[in-house]
Amino acid sequence: AEIEQLVDTIVVLAINEKYAGYITIADEIKEDAKQAIDQLHSLKIQTVMLSGDKQAVVDKVARALGIDQAFGDLLPDGKVEKVQGYKNEGKRIAFVGDGVNDAPVVALADAGIAMGGLGSDATIETADIVIQNDQPSKITAAIKIGRITKNIVWQNITIAMVVKVIVLVLGAGGVANLWEAVIADVGVALLAILNAVRIQKINLD
Repeated sequence: AEIEQLVDTIVVLAINEKYAGYITIADEIKEDAKQAIDQLHSLKIQTVMLSGDKQAVVDKVARALGIDQAFGDLLPDGKVEKVQGYKNEGKRIAFVGDGVNDAPVVALADAGIAMGGLGSDATIETADIVIQNDQPSKITAAIKIGRITKNIVWQNITIAMVVKVIVLVLGAGGVANLWEAVIADVGVALLAILNAVRIQKINLD
């Protein structure tokens, strides 16, 4: 019973109907999983583990990785209920999954992330983001890219609105003519493009 609490699966072996031993099977923690959790915490993101494995196994993994909360013995519907509960509390949820049973909860999350190399087709098709190389640390990079992209979009909107308002006021006052308005419009479009290109040079480490 003690062994059953520490491993995912036990296979009992028998020879000529006599007990010969057992084999324990457990998932291996990815090398950069701890790094990924630490990076998420550095971004002030709370981490929660939802798993169908035994609670004792889930707790052990959560302690090793530093995960904030961990729930085991969950069926697919149980995962959906947990995520829906967090959403009802007003929290924004990003869910990372790779199994076929994760597809419903990936679809429910505000941002569904699938691990592409090992993920099922259903989960990959449902996900908003696919991590192709199955490195958990890339999740943080995806979040950073999303945040930077959002900031750049708002910067471009602000720049465009300010320039257009200025040109509109100058045009109404007879200070700016039609050609100057066209040049200003083209100029702000080019400025927005150059601002967006900055993301390629931003360090995501």
